[in-house]
Amino acid sequence: MFENISKTFDEFNDSVDDTGLLRKTASAATGRRVIDVENMEEAFQDLELSLIRADVERDVAEHIVSETKKKVDGTKVGITKSPSDYVRQSLKEVVEDVFAMNQLSFDNVVEESDKPLVILFTGINGVGKTTTIAKMAKRFENMGYSSVIANGDTFRAGAHEQIESHAEALDMPLIAHDQGSDPAAVLYDAVEHAEANDIDVVLADTAGRLNTDDSLMNQLEKIDRVVDPDYTVLVEQATAGQDAVRRATDFNEELGDEDGDGLDGVILSKVDATDMGGTVLSIPFAVGLPVLYIGIGEEYTDLEYLYPEDFADRVV
Repeated sequence: MFENISKTFDEFNDSVDDTGLLRKTASAATGRRVIDVENMEEAFQDLELSLIRADVERDVAEHIVSETKKKVDGTKVGITKSPSDYVRQSLKEVVEDVFAMNQLSFDNVVEESDKPLVILFTGINGVGKTTTIAKMAKRFENMGYSSVIANGDTFRAGAHEQIESHAEALDMPLIAHDQGSDPAAVLYDAVEHAEANDIDVVLADTAGRLNTDDSLMNQLEKIDRVVDPDYTVLVEQATAGQDAVRRATDFNEELGDEDGDGLDGVILSKVDATDMGGTVLSIPFAVGLPVLYIGIGEEYTDLEYLYPEDFADRVV
């Protein structure tokens, strides 16, 4: 996980040594030396291209390089401190800042919110949305909170059986209507069930859709009016790379039209199935949304929250 983007930073770090980093005008007599970014231009160009190849969105890659340059250029470094170590530390801080943009601890949201907390899930078919819902139900159970799962995917053949198998495995209640029913009615009943039975969280599945599908997007708008979810979350797969970033942008803009609130966050599934890692870094900056959790395996417990500092440590 994150092998490619980590390799990118490793290669940059290897290319940065103390030789040639310092301005000739620096005086050893002062006990301080000055870092000169012009002497690192080729290394920074290689870094930017490698980041893009690791699925980091272009604007994000340019920002990382630009901010790192600003951070280090002209910095005075003591004789006892390695200039290259300072550059590496500065790069790590920039990556941490990028990932921390718009970041949100959803565990804290669950703890602090009024109950029931209603979470609506959307996304295209095949990204692991239903499995992600089951993982979240398990995570919240481990935190001491009860959940009800609602099947708002009333059109896709086999959708009920899939979500029912997860609910049975987790021993959690499932609210579902007959195939072809109004999804808004299903989710409304789930909220009513949660309120009547003191259930903490409503996890509402919806049919997979493209943001260009007007009828299904209108369906989401109706669900929003009827149910008024507290959070609307997009599930995307990390293996989609920069396509995932573009879809997240499109969904956020489409749902935000006509006074809509847009998305509240993204969960990236199948992070364990890609060695890139750039998608995780791109979404907070390029889309302006937090990555709430990442899916890292097939087990119900394989849902992880990444703290910005931990993420930066892992990849730089």
